Amino acid sequence: ELDDGRYNKVANIIGHTMKYHPHGDASIGDALVQLGQKELLIDCQGNWGNTLTGDSAAAPRYIEARLSKFALEVLFNPKTTTWQSSYDGRNKEPVALPAKFPLLLAQGVEGIAVGLASKILPHNFNELIDASIKILQGKDFELYPDFLTGGMADISRYNDGLRGGKVRLRARIVQEDKKTLVIREIPFGTTTGSLIDSILAANDKGKIKIRKIDDNTASDVEIVIHLSPGVSPDTTMDALYAFTECEVSISPNACVIEKGKPRFMGVSEILRVNTQTALDLLRMELEIRRQDLLDQLHYISLEKIFIENEVYEGIKKCKTTEEIDTAIFRGLKPFTKQLIRPVSQEDVQRLRRIPIERISRYNSAKADEAMAQVKMDMEEVDNHLAHLIDFAIEYFRQIRKKYGKNRDRRTELRSFDTIEAAKVAAANEKLYVNREEGFAGTGLKKDEFVCECSDIDDIIVFRD
Repeated sequence: ELDDGRYNKVANIIGHTMKYHPHGDASIGDALVQLGQKELLIDCQGNWGNTLTGDSAAAPRYIEARLSKFALEVLFNPKTTTWQSSYDGRNKEPVALPAKFPLLLAQGVEGIAVGLASKILPHNFNELIDASIKILQGKDFELYPDFLTGGMADISRYNDGLRGGKVRLRARIVQEDKKTLVIREIPFGTTTGSLIDSILAANDKGKIKIRKIDDNTASDVEIVIHLSPGVSPDTTMDALYAFTECEVSISPNACVIEKGKPRFMGVSEILRVNTQTALDLLRMELEIRRQDLLDQLHYISLEKIFIENEVYEGIKKCKTTEEIDTAIFRGLKPFTKQLIRPVSQEDVQRLRRIPIERISRYNSAKADEAMAQVKMDMEEVDNHLAHLIDFAIEYFRQIRKKYGKNRDRRTELRSFDTIEAAKVAAANEKLYVNREEGFAGTGLKKDEFVCECSDIDDIIVFRD
């Protein structure tokens, strides 16, 4: 409703939304900021926070937003929208927006309500379109998550996004030199702050040995880890994955509401349902367009008959509205076979509103041209309806061509080895033994020194 191509203050959008949405301004503002941070539907201006660092957005009065061109193309069509009364009955609002794109899978979702949790991971824009095209073509497809934060993912146990599945995510760590490691990308669901805290905690516990850590993150992540002398960068890298948030596991749980009921369905099935929805909406749009063209053709031919056969002459002596209508109906009766459908009261109202100047300047050839053009447009629409699958495939290809630039996969898919914590933990303890009294441990500092070890190593003692 507010969209005019220019940016609107977020505070203004929130206020406008409140007449439809019986919630506080904070929850509406948070929802809008989260949508904006997903870089798909909202074109943002100002400080919208940073998903990498976890910094929050500026106050709603300082930031602005407008709908992206993509959102306008795939989300809004008043003619195919089902409307309902808003909570107080003063306004009409959509039951759901007629989305011709699998938005749920593109954006991902996480939340809990009435005892049902849902966690659907985000997927790549272009890969979703390619998979939708394969569904329409009846081919097999694969679908794996992709995160705006980048990083690496092991999807061997993804389980189509259903409960019981698991995705392991790792930060991208680069070895600058023998004394320095740099984290360039972080796992989804973490921030640079939480990651650094987990590294410092592991260092304090003696799991890893680092000298200091610098956070140079701006638009891109850059966490510089300076190693202690004599510490192996490779071992430290493995230890970071074993003991810190450099590796996290996410358990997806694809739960959706379908026809008013909760249902657990995999991301492949969700995409099939979304693709069918897009197909149905495209068919509906074509049928509405066809009806509009029919109405257009009917009115052009009606106007032609009305003016060329001087039907308007019959209304000169009429004094009342009823008499004028009757005269027009009577005058058009001999030509009804030339029309697409019967003449309605609405048609007569439109004919009465034609100005005299238009009648005097009427050009029959131009009317024939307009009718020919409408017939051509109708043939095109009929052809699209007859080949709806091809039309839908072309629609998806156009969306990819227009909006798919700079939306390449950010998360690298690879298989991870399981890191054995005991092998990579730093040797932060000394082991001693007292053979006479039969004790071994790290506190017997006056007794016989055995070796250096970590506090998660196992001790095996062989007696006789």
